[in-house]
Amino acid sequence: MRVVLVVPSFPQVSETFIISKFLGLLKRGWDVHVVCGTSSPEQLHWFPELEQSALARKRVHRVWPVRPKLVGAALVPAALVSCLASAPARTALYLWKGIRLAGSDILRRLYLDYHLIKLRPAVVHFEFGALAVGRMYLKELLNCRIVVSFRGYDLNFSGLEQEDYYSEVWQKADMLHFLGEDLRRRALRRGCPPDRPHMLIPPALDIRRFNPSAQSHTEVLGTENRPLRLLSVGRLEWKKGYEHALQAVRFLKDRGIKLVYRIVGAGQYIEAVAFCRYQLGLEDCVELLGAMPQEQVLEQMKWADVFLHAAVSEGFCNAVLEAQAMKLPVVCSDAGGLPDNVADGVTGFVVPRRNPKAMADKLELLAANPELRRRMGNAGRERVESCFRLEDQIDRFEKLYLTVLDQERPGMGKGVISGEG
Repeated sequence: MRVVLVVPSFPQVSETFIISKFLGLLKRGWDVHVVCGTSSPEQLHWFPELEQSALARKRVHRVWPVRPKLVGAALVPAALVSCLASAPARTALYLWKGIRLAGSDILRRLYLDYHLIKLRPAVVHFEFGALAVGRMYLKELLNCRIVVSFRGYDLNFSGLEQEDYYSEVWQKADMLHFLGEDLRRRALRRGCPPDRPHMLIPPALDIRRFNPSAQSHTEVLGTENRPLRLLSVGRLEWKKGYEHALQAVRFLKDRGIKLVYRIVGAGQYIEAVAFCRYQLGLEDCVELLGAMPQEQVLEQMKWADVFLHAAVSEGFCNAVLEAQAMKLPVVCSDAGGLPDNVADGVTGFVVPRRNPKAMADKLELLAANPELRRRMGNAGRERVESCFRLEDQIDRFEKLYLTVLDQERPGMGKGVISGEG
């Protein structure tokens, strides 16, 4: 029962959920591999468990180069010979069916599908919806099942100019995976038939890796002696709403609240964030720390008093989940799946997106109320422990794969899912 996870890049510091799932399935004895467009060996030291597992590293396969085009074209014969040598029957079947489907273009596709042909997967799992577009032919050519995950950007932005962008995916995928009900509703609005097999599996954490510091929560924050410490973690992209977070910080400063705001993350939006910081006169209290490995991120969470997430579009956000595991109260927007992530009024506050004043009001309330911070921090930890455990998530993915394979595993019944899971 070989499962191949298809991702754009691996490992990615912003996609620890893929790494956790990959390693979790391996530990349970699944024959799981990763096929990625790009690989970053220099980032391996950011993920000690992955770096120390020779078995896991051998199961990460980087596709052959596609740019410049001449290089890819020159390597097509080598890919064909290698496939025929290692998997002759599978390659012959792929070519025979593929020629009828795509004509001479099948050689280009074989080059792109090189690792998938050699791996002979029972299940190909596209971990982001846009990766599956134009590749549903694999179901027939590889005689495999196809699972497609939707995590936010793929439904909120990819292919919006094409009404039928995902029509083939809706029609042919054996199982659709959504992080939550909000994303499934978005899929329905983009043409997904309501009766398509799907499962709702939210992100999860290995709670053992999250050891929050014991904060006293006895001080009123925002003074000269003890400024309010705010933290955001996420890629520097426009959809993360950093300009709204910075405006909220400006409101707090204008109210006389002393604070330090740290932003952890890297991305193409860094110049815009830096300019917004300058424009609002916040260079003395806003620190841009760049990307960090998770262990350093957790140290920043121990430092912080409140986690701030002002996204204008979001699938779920693992960083918000991690903050709750570290007993940080959260102030976030109502973008996408965030209301499913944060229990409003219990583990933090959910405010309307693009409303920095509402965000500042909740931050000011938390700064002045140590007991509220303590209560929300504890509630966040308890919620993660009960609702977002990594073991439960791996259970659900095992059920998903067994369902599409229509097989049983000891201790687990055969599942048939036509609606919510």
